Amino acid sequence: MSHRRPNPEEAAHLQYETEHTDPGRGKSVLPYMVILVAAAFLLLLMALLMQRRQSAQATTDALRQSSSAVESIQNLLDENAQLREESEALEERVAALEKQLSDAEAAGAAARSQADGAAKAMGYFWQINEAYVRQRYSLCRELIGQFEADPDSGPAALPQEPYPADNDRFSPAERYQEIYNALY
Repeated sequence: MSHRRPNPEEAAHLQYETEHTDPGRGKSVLPYMVILVAAAFLLLLMALLMQRRQSAQATTDALRQSSSAVESIQNLLDENAQLREESEALEERVAALEKQLSDAEAAGAAARSQADGAAKAMGYFWQINEAYVRQRYSLCRELIGQFEADPDSGPAALPQEPYPADNDRFSPAERYQEIYNALY
């Protein structure tokens, strides 16, 4: 094979045609570059969308947690208010029970005082009755004077009913009045 060398004019012309007429070589890089830039842009867009999605998911999770926390706080506040109302109701009940207790204690003290007065009056009555039965009238008058002057007892403290209730005798108050009328 013989290789023929082209002349310099011909070689320059061939080189010019090759450089300017070969559409495949110059244009083949441009579509690849466009594809690479488009792929990079697409990847950046996907990364941005994924980041937004993750951010939105994180925001949604935070809102759910916040909502749950607010609901828990509201439940605690409602329970606290209910307990406060129950506490106030119990305090009112305690105050009412304390008043009932103090009223009962006062009534008990009055009943004890009345019972003590009645017991003391019955003591005087039995002494007066015994002195009258034995016909010791001066002693009887002296005891009646002490009985009438005693601030803790007195004729008003004597029982009005006969004792025991089923006998046909006088009550202590009636018997005292009978003795008193006989001596004065």
